[in-house]
This record gives sequence, structure tokens and C-alpha cells, in this order.
Amino acid sequence: MSKIFDIGIHGSTGRVGRVLIENLKNDKEARVSCLHAIEEFTFEVAKEIKKTNSLKELFASSDVVIDFTAPVGTEALLNYAFDDPKPLVVGTTGLNSEQLALLKKAALNMPILYSRNMSLGVAVLNHLVELASAKLRDFDIEIVEQHHRLKKDAPSGTALSLGEHAAKGRGLELDKVRVSGRDGLIGQRSKDEIAIMALRGGDIVGRHTVGFYNDGEFVELNHTATSRDTFAKGAIYAAKWIAKQPNGLYTINDCLGL
Repeated sequence: MSKIFDIGIHGSTGRVGRVLIENLKNDKEARVSCLHAIEEFTFEVAKEIKKTNSLKELFASSDVVIDFTAPVGTEALLNYAFDDPKPLVVGTTGLNSEQLALLKKAALNMPILYSRNMSLGVAVLNHLVELASAKLRDFDIEIVEQHHRLKKDAPSGTALSLGEHAAKGRGLELDKVRVSGRDGLIGQRSKDEIAIMALRGGDIVGRHTVGFYNDGEFVELNHTATSRDTFAKGAIYAAKWIAKQPNGLYTINDCLGL
């Protein structure tokens, strides 16, 4: 009989956290063992599932911890994990450079899968964008991302990831060529720049378009998330995979073999 993975959820009261709980109800290989939240729980779950405000109890009750919180929550999780290593799946977006450095340091002591978008489709899109960028070197690259009005960070982590793959395809560093907005008399577009534009409105779960534009033709690669189930299913898939890996930092691409 295959092992049933006990999964703890850090950020269980958030939008993705609640969807994770629902998706794990019928999973035959994994189950929710413990829910962590800083604030009070306002919903009921099965009696066998622990609810806690303690990271110690969360880690003790779980084979893998999935984190969908805010950057400050992920930072607290990583700092705790140094003394109590546990396989982690981190899907929090908006991490700053110090928090990303902390993530890399923590991965020396435990397996961590970090992706700014847990969608399996986006993982494939990243791969395609890098390939297209390398093959279509004379094409201009523009990225547009659309999200709901409540999203706090911009551009989205997914858009940045797509930009990084586009830059990698041409041997560039995204931070040196990224353009985040255009206004006024700015002059013509430079050859290497990669623009990332953010749109916010309504209840859009997530839509990303990477365009490659040249004289006489253009190619657009698009991914649209119609439900947060997409992110939950990807995170659960990643959790089952990361539980079997040695220490190190991984992405969703790694567990798909991309």
C-alpha cells in the first residue's frame, strides 16, 4: 500500500488555502493533517484535522508543508524551519531579495519547491517561452498579465518568471532589460528590452500573454487560469514529489522534468 502523505497548510484561511483543503478531500495519496493560521478560523473542517496557530504543531503533524501566505508569513516559516527542517512547497509571491536569499539558504537543510505559479500549464509555458525567445531572436518581447482587483503585488510573480525565462533564452538578465511602464516621449523601443505590464480588475484569477513581435508577423503564447483549483492541484502534485527529494531548491518545472 502506498504511503498517504500528511500535508500541513500554512495560510489555510487564504483564497488558495481554502481551495487546497477542498481538493485534498478526495485525494487518494494525500490528506490534510494540520491547518495553520495567524488569525482565527472562521470555518469548520473534519474533526481529525488539527487547527493551530503554532508552527511547531504544524511541522510535527505534517510530512510536507504547503505555504500560500504573504512574504512576512513565508519569512517566519523559513526561519522556524531552520531548527525543524521539513519538505516545503512555497507558492507565496512578492518575496523580496532578502527573503529569496533566506529561501535559498533554507534549501541547504531541506527540500523546498518554490514557484510563483503552481499551475502545471504555466510550467510548460515557461519552457516554451525560453525556447521561443532563443529561436526568435529578432522579435520584440512584451508580457501582459491580468489579475483580480485584490491582488497586492505587481507585476505578478508568474509574469516575472516568464520574463526570466525569456531573458534566459537570449543570455540576458531580466533586471537589466525589464521595462515596467511607458509614458510620455520615451523614444523608440530598445532591442533587448522585455516589457511586463500589469492590469488589475474584477475577479480575474490570472491571465498571462507573452508576445513575440516582428515586422510582418507575431506569435503570442497565452495561459489563462479560470479557477484557483489550478494552483491547488499543482501544489498538491508538487508536495507529493518534493517529499521524496534530497535537500535543495526546486521549481514546478523540476517535478515535471522540464
